[in-house]
Amino acid sequence: MFKFFKKNKQTNEVIPQKIPQHIAFICDGNRRWAENRGLPPLAGHQAGIANFENMVDWYIKKGVTTITFFIFSTENWDRSEEEVNFLMDLFYTELNKNLKHALEHNIRYRVIGSRDRLPKKLANLCDKLEKESAENTDGTVVFALNYGGQDEIVRAVNAAIDNGEHVTKETFETFMDTGDLLPVDLMVRTSNECRISNFLLWKLAYAELLFIPEHWPDLVKDEKLWQRVLDEFSKRNRRFGGGKKKDYSGKNKGK
Repeated sequence: MFKFFKKNKQTNEVIPQKIPQHIAFICDGNRRWAENRGLPPLAGHQAGIANFENMVDWYIKKGVTTITFFIFSTENWDRSEEEVNFLMDLFYTELNKNLKHALEHNIRYRVIGSRDRLPKKLANLCDKLEKESAENTDGTVVFALNYGGQDEIVRAVNAAIDNGEHVTKETFETFMDTGDLLPVDLMVRTSNECRISNFLLWKLAYAELLFIPEHWPDLVKDEKLWQRVLDEFSKRNRRFGGGKKKDYSGKNKGK
């Protein structure tokens, strides 16, 4: 885990800060953000992408190596046709910007999820974005688009069956959209929703979870909130099931 340093305000002591390698965001609350301001719901989606590249660059400079954004789930097709069409056009426009950002900042972009229901031009752009940024090394940005954790696992199971061999945990991951990604260290969900909603079920196995009241358009533009996310992670004590080493027998060792 990367470490940066900050000062203890009481002692002025410089202490290391743990930095998560992989942060995953559930980008929730765009429509509520707009409603609170008397704006049409679609305006919330536009606000949700404002300042996006600056947020990505800030986290990468802090030492985060992978950032995943849940932007459209397999269940989101149940929304109105107007909203879905608006989002597909918005994603196409944004991915074109991301391609330029990838090339200028040496960032690899990935798009996970099934592309079978995406508009053809959007699916083709996802392919282009991944291909042209594949060799970039300064960080990885992932969009979960038409993505569902259960869907990913089912597709991986069927691919493994078609391959005709038994799998281990490691080989099974090779059939998954997320197989080449790091495990998630910290998952953040905005808008006071306290669920994981079928997101990265495999990669969240030992993730720390953080639920915050701010809506996504507020988080994406606020550097103080970005830092608060890192500060919260730094407080967590991650044991991965191991616990602290103690003599639970009650006997003194060596006697």
